[in-house]
Amino acid sequence: MAKKNRRFLLAIETSCDETSAAILDRGSILSNIILSQDEIHSPYGGVVPELASRQHIKSIDYVVGESLIQAGVDLEEIDLFAVTQGPGLIGSLLVGLTFAKGLAYYFRRPLIGVDHLQAHIEAAFLENPEIEYPVLALLVSGGHTSLYYLKEPLNYRLLGKTRDDAAGEGLDKIAKFLGLGYPGGPVIEKYAQGGDSSHFHFSRPRLKTSGYDFSFSGLKTAALKIIRENNLTREHPELNNFLASFEEIVVRSLLENLARAIEEFSPQSLILCGGVARNKRLRTRFAELAQKNQLPAYIPSPRLCTDNAGMVGALAWKKYQAYPEVSLNLEIDAYPR
Repeated sequence: MAKKNRRFLLAIETSCDETSAAILDRGSILSNIILSQDEIHSPYGGVVPELASRQHIKSIDYVVGESLIQAGVDLEEIDLFAVTQGPGLIGSLLVGLTFAKGLAYYFRRPLIGVDHLQAHIEAAFLENPEIEYPVLALLVSGGHTSLYYLKEPLNYRLLGKTRDDAAGEGLDKIAKFLGLGYPGGPVIEKYAQGGDSSHFHFSRPRLKTSGYDFSFSGLKTAALKIIRENNLTREHPELNNFLASFEEIVVRSLLENLARAIEEFSPQSLILCGGVARNKRLRTRFAELAQKNQLPAYIPSPRLCTDNAGMVGALAWKKYQAYPEVSLNLEIDAYPR
């Protein structure tokens, strides 16, 4: 099939606990179905890998079918298939990868593997194609905290990543310890509203080596110490002050690395992406940092911040445009976190 005739792309995302499928028409999203597993994992205070992969198996056929129905496209019309390779939970990844390979093989269509983290960055370009390069992108999610430099399209240079807990992971663990519910980020944001973010003191984590890596295990330990010393519970009158203080130090720790990278790399644009990018405090502080440096700031809409196949398809289409000789590659393999 000639490049000029290729139009419809079906993308699949199953890296963690969202089952998602999207249909794109020349890079524009026609449908983007996301089925969350929050209710399944909530009793455990975090994602249980075995339960996640089993639920993907149950849901993926329905989700792909619904994406086709909403887009008004038949499966036979799909010209390209795309799927998340990783990073993520290996069992979950294999469900989506196996399903995509089966479809690509049956219809003899090209299959494009996509990096989950790079796709999160691409979510910002979906809604803002005018973003100027070079770009600094801060990715903050439940399982990942990373800082990227993009000199040009499809050129992803990893400047730093978390050495232990991701920022979202730290929020989940504190929420679980306090019995507030799951996922932790939105719950903490809700309880922190109206709290005094300077009430409890936290020291910013400092790594002994230079660079742009992150670390949140120390903050988590400090938070647990404060909880125990003050006998904090979900009914405690100081809970909102504590959570506001914890949320504030997490945000400041994230943006400190970004601020240093701005000085070194002199970007033209800033991107904030990933599931934790839905946090209002982080979005506000990010916008303030961008304004201080007179740089345009881009954050995907909340729906595109979470794991979704639309961003996977957008990156796959961009890769196809750059390398149109893509073929049916059944050797694509999954890679875990």
